[in-house]
Amino acid sequence: MRFTPQFLEELRARLPVSEVVGKRVKLKRAGKEFKGLSPFKQEKTPSFTVNDQKGFYHCFASGKHGNIFDFIMETEGLGFVEAVEVAASQAGMPLPAVTPDAARHEQRRKTLYDVMDLAAKFYADTLASRLGAKARGYLADRAITPATQLQFRLGYAPPERFALKEHLGGLGVSVEDMIEARLLSAGEDIPVPYDRFRDRVMFPITDARNRVIAFGGRAMEKDAPAKYLNSADGVLFHKGDNLYNIATARQAAHEGAQVVVAEGYVDVIALVTTGFPGAVAPLGTALTENQLALLWKMADEPILCFDGDGAGQRAALRAADLALPHLKPGKSLRFAIMPEGQDPDDLARSGGRAAIDEVLSAARPLADVLWSREIEGGSFATPERRAALEARIRELTGGIRDDVVQRYYRQDFADRLRNAFAPQGYRDGPRGGGFRGQGQGGFAGGFGSESGRAFPPRAPFAPGGARRNEARGGLSTGARSFTRGPYQVASPQLASSPVMRGQRSALSRREALILLSLLNHPWLLHDHLEDIAALELAHPEAHKLRAGIIGAFSNYSHTDDPAAESARLRASLERAGYSEQIQRVERSITTKNVWGAQPGAAQEDVLATWHQLVALHRQSHSLLRELKDAEQALAQDGSKSSEAWLMDVKRRLAEMDGLDALIEGFGESSGRFQSRS
Repeated sequence: MRFTPQFLEELRARLPVSEVVGKRVKLKRAGKEFKGLSPFKQEKTPSFTVNDQKGFYHCFASGKHGNIFDFIMETEGLGFVEAVEVAASQAGMPLPAVTPDAARHEQRRKTLYDVMDLAAKFYADTLASRLGAKARGYLADRAITPATQLQFRLGYAPPERFALKEHLGGLGVSVEDMIEARLLSAGEDIPVPYDRFRDRVMFPITDARNRVIAFGGRAMEKDAPAKYLNSADGVLFHKGDNLYNIATARQAAHEGAQVVVAEGYVDVIALVTTGFPGAVAPLGTALTENQLALLWKMADEPILCFDGDGAGQRAALRAADLALPHLKPGKSLRFAIMPEGQDPDDLARSGGRAAIDEVLSAARPLADVLWSREIEGGSFATPERRAALEARIRELTGGIRDDVVQRYYRQDFADRLRNAFAPQGYRDGPRGGGFRGQGQGGFAGGFGSESGRAFPPRAPFAPGGARRNEARGGLSTGARSFTRGPYQVASPQLASSPVMRGQRSALSRREALILLSLLNHPWLLHDHLEDIAALELAHPEAHKLRAGIIGAFSNYSHTDDPAAESARLRASLERAGYSEQIQRVERSITTKNVWGAQPGAAQEDVLATWHQLVALHRQSHSLLRELKDAEQALAQDGSKSSEAWLMDVKRRLAEMDGLDALIEGFGESSGRFQSRS
């Protein structure tokens, strides 16, 4: 186990929640607690509380609740292990090592971070010296001011083969450390290791904690073998797992900034200095899955901003294909294409923020980009060609792993297909209601059968539709001719059907039972309010309803009549606009076997059910967190002990399957067995 319960408990004891939260939220003492404005929602009246004695924070505006590690993960976009490392650093506690080898490995990494920082300082000092005049001229030509150079710690690597090596050696850094930090070129065919970066403007690359882990170097000579050269992968750096400017961008995104992905270092600097602090860039490669995951931690729909040439458009399509299988509800990409022949740096210098804003505001959804590619330059005059297009789109959407997202993509493309190939008169919008499709057996009818039949066709094209746009070329082909309104449900019955309920991820049965218990037995809040507020709920609607229940419970007078109290709570929630959430909870429970959650259950059964539900819920979340830690440990060291830990966690998770059925045994006090006889 990477962190023992004893270590985590000691860390929580040493580091008050108010100290961690206070770095981001202005807190004022209110009795035994602290209060402040929510860091998760915009609000004018403080609804965010911190209790050091109980070791948790609670946000009534968003429903978020947790301890110091949860807060660091929420506000900094870190995983659990990273959050513990940050907390331990703040508390001044050394991190435990899994094995002696791991301890040596961790100490080695710390040494290399120091080496990289010394190298960054050397490059920055050289840029400011007489030797850096040419590099300063290059940066001035790109409108990168001295202040910006300091902000991004830019530097210059002199042309001598051993300049950095001799400087670091004079500071006591070993050649072995320089090689491991990937600052020197070394190998069997290189008898004397030499500086990897020479005569280049240097761009330090930092990790999420703003530690220098690598460099990118831009050649000063036109005939250099590589215009840009990055550090090789090593102990600190894996180019596919990091993003340039990630530390600054992550903080900016938390504060509401737009996340924009550019292609290069100078583009990022131009965007940041123009007013887009959430700008990042891949590190010399096409966008990777790990980089995509980092982006989605910062924003639900980051904007990919590519150059307006053919290479930029090809990069956009590669990113679209990469993202497609990994889409989740709410997680997607948008694409902004620069004017042809320009990159963000060019546009920022020529047009400033307004020009960048114009490009970003025209960013197109992922679905538009994919559709445009499939129809661009195509001729669909025959049924066979239209059938081939449908087959390609079916294959494309079939690669989306999330069932809900896949269903909506198929619906969206089915609508586009129907509109694109409707007869001309219908496309122009005839009297009598417009194009109704060509029957379930007609074109796109079978394609949309999994989701499309539940919805009427959308508004048709403007006259000419896609065919008129086929010749326009580029990623914009055909997309701007689509004028689609919102989805419209065929009937109220359909709105409450399982098909429509699949619009979002499902609320788990256990979370639904917990919330139903509170709705039917509000008296639980009298004695278990702290436990209720502390529960980790996975579904956003569950968070929202839990916050509403707590708020409503505190705002009305209480009675000794359980049924009347439940009715009063429900009425208060409905007035506050929580009807949809209550219906969602009730629809998630398809049987009444859990007696303790139902109205009229005896208090003993309610309490027994409640304690079992909460215990299982906490155990499940704890195991899932431990599973993540175990997987990370195995990925880091690949040891047999880490593998055994992972297998043990998986075994315990498997043993939990079926434990929910134990709850169904409660109910004797409510007359369950008598009613069966």
